[in-house]
Amino acid sequence: MVIEGRLKRLHFTGTAFFIVTVLVLIADQLSKLWVIRKLAPGETLALVPDIFHLTYVRNPGAAFGILPNKTSFFIIISLLMILFIAFSGRFIDTRYALMRLALSLQLGGLLGNFVDRLRTGYVVDFLDFRFWPVFNLADTAIFLGVALLFINLLCGTAFPPRDNKGKG
Repeated sequence: MVIEGRLKRLHFTGTAFFIVTVLVLIADQLSKLWVIRKLAPGETLALVPDIFHLTYVRNPGAAFGILPNKTSFFIIISLLMILFIAFSGRFIDTRYALMRLALSLQLGGLLGNFVDRLRTGYVVDFLDFRFWPVFNLADTAIFLGVALLFINLLCGTAFPPRDNKGKG
């Protein structure tokens, strides 16, 4: 497969993993800071009327506002996921670039929303396509990371092939 061949030539080092994670975290936090400074909660700024707006929403729950006001629960779950990804990402061979990129995007997104919950008890959402619940850059990074993870699994590039030597 063409994708698989190209991916085998790429290397995604620990430094690259760290840089992507930090860039996602910084972009997420700076975008939220801008929204907090420019908009009041509930206020909307139409960038493309009736299609794309910036709407400041304080989300005390998870995606789509489910399980509102369970901040402690989400802090614990987020912390466990952050530790799992940070730890497991170190053991994935650098040749599995897309897999490592997927995990670094997820880690950056988790950290962005984790920082919000620790600091304020809610997540700042602001990207509003009007037909979908309001979300943020951290959510986008998590979604892209999960999508890349599925692409990895579908292409068979997520994990190294098993060594079948000595098996009959």
